[in-house]
Amino acid sequence: MSSSLVAYDDSDPEAETEKADDLSTTRQASLPSSSANPVQRFAPGILSTKSTYETQLTENTGNFDMSVVCEDPPEHYALNNNNDLTSYCRRAYSSPTALRMPYKNYEQTLSSSRNSGNGASQKRTHKDSPTAPKGIRPYIPKRLRQENSSAYEKKESDQSESTSCDVKLDIPGEQTVRKISELIKPYLGSRYKLTEVPKSLIFHMSKHSGPVNAIQWCTVREQSHMLLSASMDKTIKVWDAVDTGGCLRTFSCHSCAVRAAQWSSCGRRILSGGFDSMLHLTDVETGRQIISSKNEFRISTLKFHPTDSNVFICGGFSPEVKAWDIRICKVTRVYKAAVQQTLDILFLPEGKEFLTSTDAVSRDSADRTIIAWDFQSAAKISNQIFHERYTCPSLALHPRESTFVAQTNGNYMALFSSQRPYRINKKKRYEGHKVEGFAVGCEFSPDGTLLVTGSSDGKVFFYNYHTSRIVRTLSAHREACVSAVFHPVLPSLLATSDWAGEIKIWQ
Repeated sequence: MSSSLVAYDDSDPEAETEKADDLSTTRQASLPSSSANPVQRFAPGILSTKSTYETQLTENTGNFDMSVVCEDPPEHYALNNNNDLTSYCRRAYSSPTALRMPYKNYEQTLSSSRNSGNGASQKRTHKDSPTAPKGIRPYIPKRLRQENSSAYEKKESDQSESTSCDVKLDIPGEQTVRKISELIKPYLGSRYKLTEVPKSLIFHMSKHSGPVNAIQWCTVREQSHMLLSASMDKTIKVWDAVDTGGCLRTFSCHSCAVRAAQWSSCGRRILSGGFDSMLHLTDVETGRQIISSKNEFRISTLKFHPTDSNVFICGGFSPEVKAWDIRICKVTRVYKAAVQQTLDILFLPEGKEFLTSTDAVSRDSADRTIIAWDFQSAAKISNQIFHERYTCPSLALHPRESTFVAQTNGNYMALFSSQRPYRINKKKRYEGHKVEGFAVGCEFSPDGTLLVTGSSDGKVFFYNYHTSRIVRTLSAHREACVSAVFHPVLPSLLATSDWAGEIKIWQ
């Protein structure tokens, strides 16, 4: 073999002759017989595909990708082969079927990659090892190998965590989830009728072992036989609350109490957040985790955007409220306020503005108790909405009029305008129930004629929206009733939940 294959232009002639002789002897000893199988390994001198290697050398010479070229560092190979690095060199240059690259060109390419960027070497080669042949394979330091390995293992563990969820199919079969109830079918093509106050108990469901924080009917009218519940027992359950009263699914994705949960607009996914600071977007049928992300604070409330189903807002034990985009699983906007906790979130019509209720109460007034935000710019519109010294654990928007109500710890509900400047209606106040520190929810009926709320004494109160008078009181639970929601399709069907973990359906 001619010495010109390995010689450098500015190298010493005697050194060139010695290098050429050593390399020639090594290569002749490494040539396999015609009956031997070629070694199918990639090394700097071998390629099984020409285009891939040439592309890396020609396009990335300034930033040589050594992790693609190298398989094992020489010290690992020598350790497993009795410290014989000669066979390591033969393995790198002995394939008869591979396309060879001239040694001179390879050395020039490697030299240019070492000298690129500030004139400093970016990665060490075998010349740093006293026993290894010089200029054969690039060397990856042990620290970098450990970092890459740990990063890969962390990525694999994150992926496994994001796709795993303990799902219990209490009633097997997809038909139980995607069916259309025979009781709902007659109402799908007609307009919602006048709401009447429910009187009798239909189902009593008590499979939760802890307080139920939130309940919600499925947002898809055809699938609205399903009821979602989130509990302090770390589980989320989906119920058939119209036909059978049975539990269809149980999701155990959280390691702490589940504080909030919401149906997606398509009715196939559930967004949940809890005191483990985790956000989960779960497929209802398979239980697969579509999104699983660690938040910076414990979550107490979350809401989907009314017009963009890929965006939701969450708040909790933090001065910040964050807007997430589930398509990229990242925070897109941050809304900052001088508070300690966000209690509830309410989107106003069209989703251009939203309200947050907080735990901020000053000495003389409840400045910042309710804050109005511009969704796009993340700017505060107003924080001088409610001036009484009570926090508001929940908010509810009227379905037809430009008003909303705020549940207060003063044992009454206050009525506000949902248009700027969000003035309070001083002539109406819905009082008679008890809150007493519980996160008692409130809601309007679908036709807007009734306002329903739970009570800390276990009762359910129905108020006439226009007169603010109590229409009826229902003794529903023995513990504090924290949620009461009307069915979106069936008139007069009501679901309630309490602090003992029970859910009841009334009609």
